[in-house]
Amino acid sequence: MKNLLRVCLSACSITSSLAGVSQPKHDSGLPTIDLGYEIHQATFNQSGQYYNFSNVRYGAPPVGNLRFSPPTAPKKTNNPVFNDGSKAVTCIQAIPYWTAFTTAWVTNGTAAFNISAGYQPPDITSMLPQDPLMDEDCLFLDIMVPKKVFDSANNGPGAPVMVWIHGGGYTLGSKVLYSPSAAGLLLESEANGSNGVIWVAMNYRLGAYGFLSGPTFTESGGTPNAGLLDQRFALEWVQRNIRKFGGDPGRVTIIGESAGGGSSMHQLTAYGGSKGSVPFQQAIIQSPRYQPMPSSKGQEAVYQKFLTDANVKCLQEARDLTTEKLQFANYKLVGESYPYGTFTFNPAVDGDFVPALPGALLRKGKFDRSVHVMAGHNILEGLEFMDPFAQTEGRFEEDLRIYFPTISNDSVQHISKVLYPPVYDGRYGYSNPTGRGELMITEGFFTCNTNWLGKALNYETYNYIFSVYPSLHGDDIAYTYYNGPQPLVQDDVLAITMQRYFTSFAETGSPNSAGEPYFPKYGQNTSCQNLNFVITQTKDNAANARCDWWQLGLFS
Repeated sequence: MKNLLRVCLSACSITSSLAGVSQPKHDSGLPTIDLGYEIHQATFNQSGQYYNFSNVRYGAPPVGNLRFSPPTAPKKTNNPVFNDGSKAVTCIQAIPYWTAFTTAWVTNGTAAFNISAGYQPPDITSMLPQDPLMDEDCLFLDIMVPKKVFDSANNGPGAPVMVWIHGGGYTLGSKVLYSPSAAGLLLESEANGSNGVIWVAMNYRLGAYGFLSGPTFTESGGTPNAGLLDQRFALEWVQRNIRKFGGDPGRVTIIGESAGGGSSMHQLTAYGGSKGSVPFQQAIIQSPRYQPMPSSKGQEAVYQKFLTDANVKCLQEARDLTTEKLQFANYKLVGESYPYGTFTFNPAVDGDFVPALPGALLRKGKFDRSVHVMAGHNILEGLEFMDPFAQTEGRFEEDLRIYFPTISNDSVQHISKVLYPPVYDGRYGYSNPTGRGELMITEGFFTCNTNWLGKALNYETYNYIFSVYPSLHGDDIAYTYYNGPQPLVQDDVLAITMQRYFTSFAETGSPNSAGEPYFPKYGQNTSCQNLNFVITQTKDNAANARCDWWQLGLFS
């Protein structure tokens, strides 16, 4: 649990630290890229030997009447704006109040709470001081390019590209959260003697700005899943522009964790595969998380609460709000998220970009099957997000009805009596109500997703389990972005091995490279096999009848 709190809070603390970075001047000795609407100048990292094109605009400011609308292209002019990348920006974000208890929960368990009192979210009436780098005008990218790659631009096909989609529960996080450490990935991408990969990270709209949905919202001219559309717009920008930086648009790998992993699943299954190839060729999907939002009833409830919290009667009035008033409405709505462990906002089934839940689309083959996939999960994904107060049968079932507002009584009973019955002798994988709740959240919101990906692609994926103790959600990110010894990495050799797997996959379509333990495909020898970090071959703990049931979507 400490990892969720650490990731959530660091999303603000890291961006704040950038405010004191010295601002580079227009230096003719540094390379520039002409994007038509801006001329962007790089900085150069001497120790890592890479160029950093920071804060590259990819979308017009989504403000005023462009709030709650699809992203649009920046306007090209005869006199493009000069951008030296020094103005850091993150999208406006907010964090649920329950995260304040994360450390106490993981440390002390149920002793940290008055269980009989239940969780009561606060009535938020004021907003704490917010990070000054937050801005509605936030559709920017960071691009890190090895010098050897940039110097060889337009000579040959170009370098492979890794595009990072950050996590954060669809309400927080930013492109800069791990960018200082992405230098480690670049370094390992050059370990086999190649010129290396280009690393790209994106901002996308969060919370109410990016994930409002529901019938009234749509009828009023709002666009559901605007945050997912931002991601797609950024990926299309990469396809059009990455050659200018030395990249190959035909070798783009998206990589996302948590909400970024869930987003990656939605990008893979976008439009039910009806619009042809997606704007990437490969995907590394880590701990994919989303709380399914299939019903218009749940979406409408969130939108109506948004109108109330914003003190407006309709969407146009929300578009006319001051920045401060809209930010407070989002802050309040996310802060008061209920039940414990939820974030209020998630991608929603909208009949368009998300025509159905990703699991259903994967099961029906409605996605781009040409994409190569590497997918992984941790052991205790759900512990940080389960409701600690769900220690009784009544509360367990009550939460199910909140998670899934249109769930039938039969489905509630099937989940609580058949899939995860209150039997604590170990036969179902848990010995107390906490373990039961943790397993339900782990499978229903996280790990089943990776199994579905493997099945949908005929077991031709590369699946893994990250099992380094305690293997909580997010524990693998410090390994993914390893850039030298640090307290969150217990095994430096494993971190480098993981990075070489990921970058080799981006470069060749296979994680295997000389000198590293062999990484089998998911379907080699057995249809349920993963590579286990640390490194053995093991049965997939998500290959079970419970995951088969979740994929049917019978909770909607």
